[in-house]
Amino acid sequence: MKILLVNKFHWFKGGSEKYYFELGQLLKEHGHEVAYFSMKDEKNITTGDKEYFVEPIDLNHGSKLKALDVIYSRANRKKMVEALEDFKPDIVHLNNFQRQLSASIIGPIKKRNIPIVYTAHDVQAMCPAITMLDNDKKVCELCMGGKYTNCIKKKCNKGSTLKSIIGALEGWYYRFHKIYTKKIDRIITPSEFYKKKFIQDGIDENRIIAMHNFVELKDYDLPVQDDGYALYFGRLSEEKGVLNLINAFSQLDCGSLYIAGEGPEQETVEKIIKEKNITDRVKLLGFLNADQMKETIRKARFIVVSSIWYENCPYSVMETLAIGKPVLGANIGGIPELAQDGRNGLIYQYDAINDLADKMKTLFEDEQLVKEFSKNAKEDANHLYGKEIYYNKILGVYSKV
Repeated sequence: MKILLVNKFHWFKGGSEKYYFELGQLLKEHGHEVAYFSMKDEKNITTGDKEYFVEPIDLNHGSKLKALDVIYSRANRKKMVEALEDFKPDIVHLNNFQRQLSASIIGPIKKRNIPIVYTAHDVQAMCPAITMLDNDKKVCELCMGGKYTNCIKKKCNKGSTLKSIIGALEGWYYRFHKIYTKKIDRIITPSEFYKKKFIQDGIDENRIIAMHNFVELKDYDLPVQDDGYALYFGRLSEEKGVLNLINAFSQLDCGSLYIAGEGPEQETVEKIIKEKNITDRVKLLGFLNADQMKETIRKARFIVVSSIWYENCPYSVMETLAIGKPVLGANIGGIPELAQDGRNGLIYQYDAINDLADKMKTLFEDEQLVKEFSKNAKEDANHLYGKEIYYNKILGVYSKV
């Protein structure tokens, strides 16, 4: 089978790109031919397979007229035509394609009757601001069902009226042209939670399949030890709940907290740590590469996923479980589907700092419980998130369409 994988970034920007590249590798391991369709960038990775790139678009600093290309780009449509005629795929598998690649790439695919599968890594189909958070960083579903005037009124897209208008126009264009309801043959949601949201938004349940992502288990088969610290790793941003985490930890008189990552809230994080007088118990690790991250996870007592937005299927949780460490996770989005309360970790009320503090205290003090969770975490990862399990599922999706 020949599969054209589509994603707007062709470098490791986040979870969507990790999935995009690792799915390509998995398909090739099983004898399929893979090609990639993305956007030009100096950070792009060379795969050795056929690659097709559109010209880059800068959504933050580009011209206002050029910004309309996020809705429809003739140049991107032409590049997709070239890719389809050259590679002749049996399936086109979309990932994050909106905005930089635009809906213009859909028409040529449908014209050739090539089935389209789309993995929904976020909720952009429902929210022009992508995160379903308002400017106060509170969960917001006002735009569900195409009510995008709310995005404009609240300037949800980076506080900009213009960007919010363009986001709303894009959303209306997708709905008018039935991109998600008719043009895409099958939508894969990496969590049951996202599947429910798509159904709530008007997508036929029969067009959606929930499938958790996968990890290469052997890469996480590491000897574990317990150095006693809680670990947060990820972007230092408000939606990730890192500020709540620090405030919760400051209530405790036990344990230590390691924080790995960078982001816009770094200065605020440093300020709060000093104000709470916990500099001796909180260690900021900065950016860690993949090997350094694995080493830090395997020595932690547990990790914390403190998000306050609708997380989908966080790789951070699956990787932690694959190493064999417990997860203390917020009860929001798809997190509780992976971090199962009382089995491989604990779940807390996502906006309740006191609840987070109490659950952290439990894991710091109960070593036997942590050992039990660790054992279950490894078992769960091996039985649920292996790549061969995922391959059988994705092959079933491709076959059906």
